Amino acid sequence: MTINPVSEFNPDRLLNVKALKQLSVLFNKGAVPHALLFSGYEGLGKRDTAVLFAMACNCNKSQGSGNIADIIDCTCRSCNKIRSGNHPDIHWVEPSGTFIKIDQIRELCEAVAMKPYEAGMRVVIISSAQNMNIEASNSLLKLLEEPPQKTILILTAIQASDLLPTIFSRCQTVHFTPVSQDIIKSAALEKFNISPDEAEIIAVLSQGSLSKINACKNIKGIKELICLRNWLLQMCCELTGNGARVSMETALAFAEKLSKDKKKLPDSLDIITSWLRDIMVVKYQPDRIINKDLFQNIRLISQNLSTNSLLSKLDVLQAAQQGLRTNANIRLVMEIMVLGLIKE
Repeated sequence: MTINPVSEFNPDRLLNVKALKQLSVLFNKGAVPHALLFSGYEGLGKRDTAVLFAMACNCNKSQGSGNIADIIDCTCRSCNKIRSGNHPDIHWVEPSGTFIKIDQIRELCEAVAMKPYEAGMRVVIISSAQNMNIEASNSLLKLLEEPPQKTILILTAIQASDLLPTIFSRCQTVHFTPVSQDIIKSAALEKFNISPDEAEIIAVLSQGSLSKINACKNIKGIKELICLRNWLLQMCCELTGNGARVSMETALAFAEKLSKDKKKLPDSLDIITSWLRDIMVVKYQPDRIINKDLFQNIRLISQNLSTNSLLSKLDVLQAAQQGLRTNANIRLVMEIMVLGLIKE
């Protein structure tokens, strides 16, 4: 089992007011279930909220204010130990390499079979639970069916559908919604010397995640992200707008280039997804598109693509994203995706 220190706990990332309110209601009613699923994109504060909730469940100086966020600055012995990653009853499980493996879950089961050392409520946090292999998932299922006393399991995942139905059906889901584009735009303007137009693009690219802004350590990182977006959407214009004219050679070359940079691939697919979503949305609610600076191109392409065709392309993107999460052959996944995009 991976016991992960939480020295990177950052209360500034606790911006999901709706999630915090839902958890506060459960906590104050004394109705906390034995298993919670925090779902949402990366960078929305799931990890830090899990730490905060563990603090609330074990705080020695609980104020009873009704909002668990009020405990952020608590300096009691228990909160300090949890915040610093030194509490013996707060357990972390994270992927070992690509997957969370059965040995990690077996070790966890052995640990929680014993009584907590000092906590009133032991908390187990399984990060990126969508990366559990099938054996680990089945082993965890047994733990969920017969949960130990005084133990709360918190799973974090991008979406519930990435888990076995038998697992997420035994968890109460807390959905983490994206941070507003206005907040992200303000953060980008404050952190970097960029124009308001560039900050607007960064807010779009962030997909509601402040961590994507923080990952760009300097202005060079911001400019590279904007260049990536411009290149991707130029290719998308060719693929989706003039599908019949794009040669197979061009399409496969695009797939090859995408597959060569694995680290940027999730962001690249998010950008392409937002583009296709806009082409769909502009048909019905043009004021709701994400890439507002490209409105004219989006509207023009939308006129040439049917709703069924767009839905099919979005399915292709979703399958590609799922392929990445399951460690499929990246080159093959990209080729299938691009061929699906140019299909009429």
